[in-house]
Amino acid sequence: MTQTGGDPQVPSTRELFDLGCSLYEGGNPEAALEPLREAFEHASNNARVRSYYGLCLGLVERRFETSVELCQSAAQQEFFNPDLYLNLARLHLGFGFKVEGVRYLRRGLMIDPGNLAILAMLQKLGDRRAPVLGFLPRAHPVNRWLGSMRFRMARRIGLRWAT
Repeated sequence: MTQTGGDPQVPSTRELFDLGCSLYEGGNPEAALEPLREAFEHASNNARVRSYYGLCLGLVERRFETSVELCQSAAQQEFFNPDLYLNLARLHLGFGFKVEGVRYLRRGLMIDPGNLAILAMLQKLGDRRAPVLGFLPRAHPVNRWLGSMRFRMARRIGLRWAT
C-alpha cells in the first residue's frame, strides 16, 4: 500500500485500511466505510483494500452489483487468500443469498481448512441435514415435503437439530 504525503497529521493508507478493518470487525461497517473508501482511493489495486471496501459499500449503501464486482475482482487477483472469499460470503449473506454465501465459505476452506473465521461462520449458519430420501435430489418435491414434515415433527418433540 502506498503512503499518503509526508504530513504526520494525514494517516497513511495502511492506517486507514487497518482502522476500517478494525471498525468493521468491531461490528460497525457504517463507520468503517469512510476510512476504507479513502484507502481505496489511494490503493485501489490492492486486493484486500478492494475487498473490504466492497464489503462495507455493499452492506452500508446496499450497492450489491458494485460491491460484488469489487470483491470478486479482489478474489480473482489473490485467489489464494481465504479472507477474500470470506468477505464475498459476508456480502452475499448480508443480502440474504445463503447458498452463494456458503459456496464462498467452502471455497475459502479449500484454501485454508483451518480458517477459524470461516469455520465459525459455517457453524453459525448451521449444517443442513441429509435429504430424507438419499436416492432423490434434495430439490425433488417429495424430499422437500418429507423434509418439512421431519422438521415439524422434530420441532414438536423438541429435538435440538430442528431449530
